[in-house]
Amino acid sequence: MEKNNNSLFYICSLIEYISRKTKNYRYDVVKQLDKDLQRIYNYSDVFHCEPIEKVADDFIQRNNISCGKYDNVLKCKYTVPDYWDIGEVFARLIEDCYEENNVITGIKEVYSSWLANKILNFNSDLYYQSREYIALCYKEGEVLLA
Repeated sequence: MEKNNNSLFYICSLIEYISRKTKNYRYDVVKQLDKDLQRIYNYSDVFHCEPIEKVADDFIQRNNISCGKYDNVLKCKYTVPDYWDIGEVFARLIEDCYEENNVITGIKEVYSSWLANKILNFNSDLYYQSREYIALCYKEGEVLLA
């Protein structure tokens, strides 16, 4: 897959933004956006022209995403990475593990994987490890010793 795939970066950041705003697990948001994932990916350059807050609100309403109770940001003891930073972590992981023609499958599988919640534990250091290390952990099915 093309490195620095802007469409993938945008959709992953939007998933992170919506999840934080609605206090839902990321995989739940991905499931609720299922019918729109390809559209968001294909037209990310258009959606990116609008503020992410507006785009998120439109997709929250369109998909009837209700508020949940998951708040990993509240649990964070340290500086919380912003949604763009976490979007980039997930986009890179998908880039490194899936072909471009399987990007939507990659989104669904990565966000529902065992590794997603480990990355989203902002009290650990996993989310800022190298992209190569995170991809290797994903492929091996466990967090590897450094």
